[in-house]
Amino acid sequence: MDPYGYMGGSIGEEVEEGFKATAGEPLADGVAIASEADVIAALQTVYDPEIPVDVYELGLIYKHDISPKGDVAVEMSLTAPGCPVAGELPGWVADAVAKVEGIGQVEVVITWEPAWTPALMSEDAKLALGMD
Repeated sequence: MDPYGYMGGSIGEEVEEGFKATAGEPLADGVAIASEADVIAALQTVYDPEIPVDVYELGLIYKHDISPKGDVAVEMSLTAPGCPVAGELPGWVADAVAKVEGIGQVEVVITWEPAWTPALMSEDAKLALGMD
C-alpha cells in the first residue's frame, strides 16, 4: 500500500466531498420495501476492479438508510481520492442497490470524513487480502 492509502494501481481523477450518483425510480404505493439484508447483499456485489473484496466488506460503505418509501441513501468513501474508479464506483453502488426489488430511488454520496483506513475492513476482507 502506498503512503496515500490507495491499495494499488494508478491514480485517477479525484472526486470531491459530496460527489453524488443516483439510480432507480420512486416505488408505486403499496409495494413492499426491501430489507436491510437485501441492500447489504446488493452492496456486496460491487467490487473495485483492482481489489478482490466487495465495497461493503472493504469498509467503504459508512451508512445505508432505507426510507419508509423504499428510497435508499448511501454514504460511502473510497480507498483514496485518486482511486482509478473514483468517478464510477458510486454509480456502480447506486445501480446495484436500485436493482433490488422493493427499492425506489438510490442516492450515493461520497464523503472523506472519516478518511478510509484498512482498520475499517471486515476481518474476512483482511484475511482475503493477507492482512490478518
